[in-house]
Amino acid sequence: MAVGLVILAVVLFFLVLFLISAVKVAREYERGIIFRLGRLLPQPKGPGLFLLIPIVDRMVRVDLRTITLNIPPQEVITKDNVPVRVNAVAYFRIVEPKDAIVQIENFMVATSQIAQTTLRAVLGQHVLDELLSEREKINAILQEIIDGATGPWGIKISIVEVKDVEIPAGMQRAMARQAEAERERRAKIISAEGEFQAAERLKDAAVVIEEHPVALQLRYLQTLIEIGAGNSSTIIFPAPIDLIRPFLERGSGSTPSGNS
Repeated sequence: MAVGLVILAVVLFFLVLFLISAVKVAREYERGIIFRLGRLLPQPKGPGLFLLIPIVDRMVRVDLRTITLNIPPQEVITKDNVPVRVNAVAYFRIVEPKDAIVQIENFMVATSQIAQTTLRAVLGQHVLDELLSEREKINAILQEIIDGATGPWGIKISIVEVKDVEIPAGMQRAMARQAEAERERRAKIISAEGEFQAAERLKDAAVVIEEHPVALQLRYLQTLIEIGAGNSSTIIFPAPIDLIRPFLERGSGSTPSGNS
């Protein structure tokens, strides 16, 4: 009787172990790639509850969530021979779990390596100004190339972003001088445009005064009013000789008649 109980306990123990090793649960974002005696089963398992054959089946879990890959800083020589240090970040996810396990030994390492080499190759084909001002264009090129390389591995590259661009200190000073010279050039152009427009308005005013001489007299009167509004005690007001010539002629004509 005691021997039978022991055998029953042993059988129950192994049965529990069998069930524990056979019953698997995959989360919503996980898939189980099953190898049965070394052969890949056609369909991944999950999500949810499923059974495996102990000893016969071996499962590899694959995470389908988007993975963030930091691309370490790369030393790059741009097309205009400027040494820069650039790092980037890539976002990708697994769309074909079987290919990610079967077609490549380690998809994380492989994706990181292809991203580094592509980053150096693409940035080396662009000048420094393009690298600084056309980030979106360069990011799109990187994403397309890396996605094409990792596609056979069942990986989809969604975003590639260049993060930081480290420029040598000497080049930074040269760029600062260039930016300052550019700002001075724009300021001079704006000042010259203003002077040109002012000259155009003065020319138009001269045409009006030439056609209407009374406008000049009105301008003199307006100037006198503006000067009188100030705190100056002495006002010098220039006037055309034509305005005072009648008074001069009248004064010179009255003097001879008085002597006679």
